[in-house]
Amino acid sequence: MKRNNFLFSMLAVFPLVSFARVQKLFTGTSKGFKINAGEGRYHGHIQLKGVNANILDVKVSGKDTNGDLAIFEQTSLSQKKGTPLHLHYAQDEIFFVLEGEYYFQVGEEKYELKKGDSIFLPRNIPHAWTQVSASGKMTVTLQPAGKLEDFFVALAARTTDPSKEEMAALFEANEMKIVGPPLAVE
Repeated sequence: MKRNNFLFSMLAVFPLVSFARVQKLFTGTSKGFKINAGEGRYHGHIQLKGVNANILDVKVSGKDTNGDLAIFEQTSLSQKKGTPLHLHYAQDEIFFVLEGEYYFQVGEEKYELKKGDSIFLPRNIPHAWTQVSASGKMTVTLQPAGKLEDFFVALAARTTDPSKEEMAALFEANEMKIVGPPLAVE
């Protein structure tokens, strides 16, 4: 009987909740937003440590989309460096090269990407990339958002570069797994 009273009282209060709050509960945010060039929506510029020294700006956060999507802009400052071969358990990634040149591996296939090129990296398929040019810029889209934003923030918060063991633990804590070394670029 007490349970029924609770349910009826909750139903009576529900109409008092604004539509905007309900919409935000299910969609992340209830209004559009603009992120200026050279800025991030959250966290300011995220300066990475460990894998490379690139800068990431969150353009659309998983917080904005109820975890459905995240978009980052990466300013690449680490020639001949990139990610280890890794996979995301539950996220697909799309990279779009705005400036510079990169070398990607997706599964067993290898690709050279230049300005204007895109590449799709499916979830659970090992992939890696390395920056070829002296500098570059890419947008990175994840669907769903997953924990990559948390991973970037954790790397930036470190005072030192992580060891290989610490890096593997950071990947695992953020729904990813390292499965091989970074791509070598001559």
